[in-house]
Amino acid sequence: MSTSTEVQQDTRFFGHPRGLANLFGVEMWERFSYYGMLGILPIYLYYKVEQGGLGLAQESALGIVGAYGGLVYLSAVIGAWVADRLLGSERTLFYSAVLIMIGHVSLAILPGLAGIGVGLVCVAVGSGGLKSNATAIVGTLYADGDERRDAGFTIFYMGVNLGGFVGPLLTGLAQTEVGFHLGFGLAAVGMALGLIQYTLGRKNLGEKAKEVPNPLPASQRMLAVGAAVVLVAVIVTLVLTGVVNPDNLADVVVIVVGVISVIYFLVILTSRKITGDERSRVFSFIPMFIASAVFFSLYQQQFTVVAAYTDQRLNRSLFGWELPVPWVNSINPVFIIVFAPLLAALWTKLGERQPSTPMKFVLGTVLMGAAFLLFLPMVGSGKNASPMLALVGILFVFTIAELCLSPVGLSLSTKLAPEAFRTQMVALNFLSISFGTAMSGKLAEYYSVDDEAPYFSTVGGVAIGVGVLLFLGIPFIRKLMKGVH
Repeated sequence: MSTSTEVQQDTRFFGHPRGLANLFGVEMWERFSYYGMLGILPIYLYYKVEQGGLGLAQESALGIVGAYGGLVYLSAVIGAWVADRLLGSERTLFYSAVLIMIGHVSLAILPGLAGIGVGLVCVAVGSGGLKSNATAIVGTLYADGDERRDAGFTIFYMGVNLGGFVGPLLTGLAQTEVGFHLGFGLAAVGMALGLIQYTLGRKNLGEKAKEVPNPLPASQRMLAVGAAVVLVAVIVTLVLTGVVNPDNLADVVVIVVGVISVIYFLVILTSRKITGDERSRVFSFIPMFIASAVFFSLYQQQFTVVAAYTDQRLNRSLFGWELPVPWVNSINPVFIIVFAPLLAALWTKLGERQPSTPMKFVLGTVLMGAAFLLFLPMVGSGKNASPMLALVGILFVFTIAELCLSPVGLSLSTKLAPEAFRTQMVALNFLSISFGTAMSGKLAEYYSVDDEAPYFSTVGGVAIGVGVLLFLGIPFIRKLMKGVH
């Protein structure tokens, strides 16, 4: 029996392979550092200098946050390519985790925009490499047709949210009591812990996680290195000359991600390395890609519009104490920690009778649009006057929508993936998140606390419309999926 078969038949982690525990842990600590940093990043950018911030205009600050989030998921493309062509998923994940830790250390110790530039680039590239490959390795833990797969991805997703819950609490408290740079320092410590536990458990992942599915010929490796050097030089030049700047960064990321997504689909669909059935399944992923991008355009506004809303419109007073702004980011992970196991158990119990993946995407997109419409009753209530309980309720709807779509999207990308493009299909899923996240920054530029109704009604209504269109297309999509449920 091969090592990979042993791993896939393993049931030592709550009925799942032991390697899932290791991936759960590294993802938990990575998300602790990522969301801990992201919780304080927007206010660090637009708070005045005397408040410890950088004093940027709020529109630019929120655009940067959205564009940065988009770049994180865009970097999943780089991580996927390196894994598929050079190093394999397991080693790429390890080096990515090291880069993330370097980025958080830079944010903690380098002052001003220098720290932001160096730190965010390292964290973005590292997080992209870690995320696409952690997800791909989870997929290798299960044999084809294993009904535990969706439940396994949901458990893995709980690691994301456990880290996402604790991170903003600790960094938010550190920022409030001491300052922003201590908050960034705590994020660095979290990533170091994740790296240590991952290193100790690498042996549980099996040989399949180390495979290089589509190795790059030795003759092409120097060409790839040269292309990378040229790309970095072009980006640096564009930034230094002001062609790319804080005001247009979100637009640039949206355009770049859109172009790369189209190219990626074309490369996979025209490859001679995939079969007819595999090609049909890739086509079926296109409408889900669009729905995912729309979903995340709204969902990721937790870190743009909802962050500004929390700061300026929410009543954060609790018994005379003011809740730190980043703490609101921990509400959604609490709900996921509570409800993810329930939904995982439900999908497992239903087995083949559970809703199809396209139907889960419909539910997620429509619910996400409805969540934005729930802001409308509080329009015009005044500065820091919106009740905390109302936002908690809205974030609960965010959560249910997320559980219908996000972990299922991760699982779907591994189920529909052609064998030669296993990790890169996972990267395509992250490109939809990248596009949506960058759009969350772009859309935030149109949000105004003085005129909220048009914003919330338009954004929510469009998402519901996309969900309805996807519902109407389900029979055609399922035909293209060639037996994948």
